[in-house]
Amino acid sequence: MILIKVAVGVILNDQKNQVFLTKRRSNQDLAGMWEFPGGKIEDGESVGDALYRELKEEIGIEVKQSVPLLIKQYSYAHKTVELHCFIVSSYFGMPTPQESQEGKWVHISQLDTIQMPEANKEIVEKLRDQLGRKTAVLTSERNE
Repeated sequence: MILIKVAVGVILNDQKNQVFLTKRRSNQDLAGMWEFPGGKIEDGESVGDALYRELKEEIGIEVKQSVPLLIKQYSYAHKTVELHCFIVSSYFGMPTPQESQEGKWVHISQLDTIQMPEANKEIVEKLRDQLGRKTAVLTSERNE
C-alpha cells in the first residue's frame, strides 16, 4: 500500500477559538470534505519546510510560529496517509484559498458538525485537549 506523508496546518485565529479549513475539490479523493490545509512532503524535504511551503501555496500565508500537535497514520482502501500536524498560531498574511478551493473559519466547538475525512477526527480531539490546557507551547518559533 502507498504511504503518503503530509504536513498539516491547524491555523488558529488570534482569539484561538477558530480554525481555517479548506474544502477538497471535486477532482480530489474525498471530494467535498473540509480539511485542515497542507499537502505532501516532498522527497528530501523536512516536515517544517513542507508545512511552510504548502501553507504558502495553498492559502497564501507564511508561518511564523507553529508547534507539533500529533503524527497520525490513517489507512484508506487504496493508500495510507501519515499526517504530521502542527498548530499554527502566528503567521504573516490572511488565509485565503490560492488553488480554486473554498476556505472558511470554523469555531472549534463546531468542528463536529463539519464533514471532514475520518483521519481528521483525532486531530480535532487533540486540538481541543491542547487548547483546553491553555499551554504555553503555542509560542514555538519556526527555525529558519
